[in-house]
Amino acid sequence: MHGANTENKDSVTNWWPKALNLDILHQHDSKTNPYGDDFNYREEFKKLDLEAVKKDLTELMTDSQDWWPADWGHYGGLMIRMAWHAAGTYRLADGRGGGNTGNLRFAPLNSWPDNVNLDKARRLLWPVKKKYGNKLSWADLMILAGTMAYESMGFKTFGYSGGREDIWHPEKDVYWGGEKEWLSKSRYSDNSDSDSLENPLAAVQMGLIYVNPEGVDSNPDPLRTAHDVRTTFKRMAMNDEETVALTAGGHTVGKAHGNGLESELGPNTEAAGVETQGFGWMNPQGKGNAEDTVTSGIEGAWTSTPDKWNRTYFHLLLNHEWELTKSPAGAWQYEPVDIKEEDKPFDAHVPGVRRNPIMTDADMAMKMDPEYRKISEKFYNNPELFEDAFARAWFKLTHRDLGPISRYLGSDVPDEELIWQDPIPAVDYTLSESEIEELKTKLLNCGLTSAELINTAWDSARTFRGSDFRGGANGSRIRLAPQKFWEGNEPQRLEKVLSKLTELQSGLDKKVSIADLIILGGSAAVEQAAAEAGVAVKVPFSPGRGDATQEMTDVESFEPLEPIHDGFRNWMKHDYGSKPEELLLDRSQLMGLSAPEMTVLVGGMRVLGTNHAGTKHGVFTDRVGVLSNDFFVNLTDMKNSWKPVSKNEFHIVDRKTGQMKWTATSVDLVFGSNSILRSYAELYAQDDNKEKFVKDFVNTWVKVMDADRFDLKN
Repeated sequence: MHGANTENKDSVTNWWPKALNLDILHQHDSKTNPYGDDFNYREEFKKLDLEAVKKDLTELMTDSQDWWPADWGHYGGLMIRMAWHAAGTYRLADGRGGGNTGNLRFAPLNSWPDNVNLDKARRLLWPVKKKYGNKLSWADLMILAGTMAYESMGFKTFGYSGGREDIWHPEKDVYWGGEKEWLSKSRYSDNSDSDSLENPLAAVQMGLIYVNPEGVDSNPDPLRTAHDVRTTFKRMAMNDEETVALTAGGHTVGKAHGNGLESELGPNTEAAGVETQGFGWMNPQGKGNAEDTVTSGIEGAWTSTPDKWNRTYFHLLLNHEWELTKSPAGAWQYEPVDIKEEDKPFDAHVPGVRRNPIMTDADMAMKMDPEYRKISEKFYNNPELFEDAFARAWFKLTHRDLGPISRYLGSDVPDEELIWQDPIPAVDYTLSESEIEELKTKLLNCGLTSAELINTAWDSARTFRGSDFRGGANGSRIRLAPQKFWEGNEPQRLEKVLSKLTELQSGLDKKVSIADLIILGGSAAVEQAAAEAGVAVKVPFSPGRGDATQEMTDVESFEPLEPIHDGFRNWMKHDYGSKPEELLLDRSQLMGLSAPEMTVLVGGMRVLGTNHAGTKHGVFTDRVGVLSNDFFVNLTDMKNSWKPVSKNEFHIVDRKTGQMKWTATSVDLVFGSNSILRSYAELYAQDDNKEKFVKDFVNTWVKVMDADRFDLKN
């Protein structure tokens, strides 16, 4: 009914599957958010008694419930797995995934095969969420629960920050892979090469967080698994040392569950009946829980005392021979050939009974892979080093998508600022309105064109990703490696602009940051272009950006932020499998833009003459550099016709004379061909909306320029 079923042929996208789908730009539509515009979660969190929450969570860990009994009377392992699986979907390529939005509550993640029974962990947390209400988001609570689980089991964590805001419906337009069934493996261009894993994906199979614990395609081979582990963890921004630390630290506590047949489990969370009230994978075998729990299919604990932090993981892994066996559920796992009775963990639910510890194929990779083995032995021989490495890696795992430290909230935020938080030094100056106006004049008269100023400001700001709050103009990292070498930033033009701005800066009485000068220069040029269009408008400017140094910049982790396409500047580095207009939507969503904002920006950038390398595609105006609505006027003018001349080039031709007037790409013409985008284009083409166009462009421009100014939003 109502087009909700994707198989329903009344659905627009099913009738016209090749039509441009703008849903990704409506992903966090405010209509789904039950809070009003005056609700500020960050301000609510600041009122939270964090110590009281931590105390309640610590008590919850050992308050075993009959409907889902705790292993060894401690929910620590379950809560850690929940936090890990919430955070572990993060991927460096586009910054999507991770625990920052509480998306584990919704499909598809709540029903992934790797997330079996995490619905129980969230339900155990409900009394805490209910008690603290608006001051504590699900996203913050899930990560805090995992952190407190470690604390309650005797491990000292590195710290914790709040500030994650919940979403209120599935992120259905996030690309999790093109497979049509769980655990299929079609995301490699070469199945024998783990490095050929499809971008931007990090997990090796649909429905997994990382890798298959039984081995590649459920075929045990620790050395082959090591390749997959290295690939997927690298795509999460983790190096080999962090990977070993996380594997060992994650498996030091808790257990895997496979004491029964996986095939007997009921439907997953999203597919289960209403009578289950949000629970999936209901198990009819035995008790259905406790010693009869089936989750991964693997059965057993990794260490001798899995309800307490200990140092036995590396001892057992490195000092025992392990043989390949199968769990009661039929999953591949490893058990020790010979082990002392006292080194075996007790059964999680049957008193007095000891069981063999187990290892997965991924654990064996830590022993068999030469590089992982070196790190494992180093950690085994230096347990304090391991514990520090794990504390830092756990903190990184659970906070990687929270953004810079300026967004961190709470009394447990560590004092140390880490390189992966993209540090930026604070500025020690303010600017009055008269000083800003004086700087604008100097910038407009420094020997740079308006297009050079606008393009540099845009290129500096466009790297911002709302997915993980990285990138943006603050820090002026466009001056540094790797950004100053990126093709999309036109290095030769960039060097010229930066040289002029540095020269201007050296002559100022007050040393304003290059980051501020870049944005102010672009905004001054936009303001001037608006005046030339006959619209007097002031482009707001907020000083306060700092200049990062090369030492503050993790070059490798910034590489994935490189723009390889930019529809706003009508540029593609290469041809890609996705259409240019689809890539424009993806970039717009990462920048936090709505469909109307995307539309007005493209129209304005075209007439301002800001195309990459000065190409003329889409520049539908005879007044280049004037912030007019000419792009929309001429796009919608029926005196023109549109002729394809190559894969992604079109000619706009006068119907009467046959004379070519302009050239265009599909990114330009989609604003006239797509019915939704055309409705916006027609709005801005109206004779009475010239001023609205300018004001909307300015508002959206400022939104992009200030996207990473978290100090203005707290």
